Amino acid sequence: MATRRPSFGKDTGLQARMLLTLFLLGLLYVVFVGVLFAAGAGAGIIVVVAVGLLLLQLFASDKIAMGTLGVKEVSPAEEPELHGIIDRLCVQADLPKPRVCVMETPMPNAFAMGRSRKTTTVCATRGILEMLNSSELEGVMAHELTHVINRDVMVMTLAGFFASLASLILQFAFFFGGGGRDEEEDQSIFLVIAVSALVYAISFFLLRALSRYREFAADRGSAVLTGRPSALASALIKISGTIERQPRQDLRQAEGLSAFFIVPPKAKNSLLNLFADHPPLEQRLEALQRLEVQLQSA
Repeated sequence: MATRRPSFGKDTGLQARMLLTLFLLGLLYVVFVGVLFAAGAGAGIIVVVAVGLLLLQLFASDKIAMGTLGVKEVSPAEEPELHGIIDRLCVQADLPKPRVCVMETPMPNAFAMGRSRKTTTVCATRGILEMLNSSELEGVMAHELTHVINRDVMVMTLAGFFASLASLILQFAFFFGGGGRDEEEDQSIFLVIAVSALVYAISFFLLRALSRYREFAADRGSAVLTGRPSALASALIKISGTIERQPRQDLRQAEGLSAFFIVPPKAKNSLLNLFADHPPLEQRLEALQRLEVQLQSA
């Protein structure tokens, strides 16, 4: 009788939060579309366009994003250490090996993208490959593979679509809503704008909360996979300290994909943690230190 392999890194708390977030967003958008129809905002056309955009985002957004960033796939001959680390982790976690890519930038970072385990791409920047030692790089790659294990990349892509849809409708309402021909039409446009703004705001905060939690979950998964939380902690410290010294134009190029990077490519003095898509570095390090103590005492 075959034994069942353990599900390394899978976080049931994250799974529950992802389901709850998608449920709340789905419920929110059922109400949203109902308001659009009631306001006579041509919701039928909007929904058709939105479905097309959703399919594009699910099946092509990762390719478009990586093309924009200049990411290229690398062979085992080109990057033997990186491939070796990912090979070992995939065997241990019982995962199909993803595409392995490198982004040619001195900014140290890494990310994973893809809608399923079989279509995943894991990418490391040239900066991170040159900066980290082998155990630190393994911790970072284990973090990214945990995102694959938890399937949170696909959920973030799907959930992010809802916020994009609300933003798109909000822009349409402003663009086409000026100079209404009668008071009733003006009231309908105002209703669409108000509801779209509310939906976008709620979506924004739900996504930020989910994004922060999934980073904690990926850190825990890395600790379980490698057995060395301290290696990931060391990597996070190095990456964060170096990113703060990167030219702002390099950071702006990657900010659109901030939620997918292991460390956000932006200046440290961002607004409030409430608006951040990653938890503060100090909280991540404290959580990893607690995991280190637990593993040593086990």
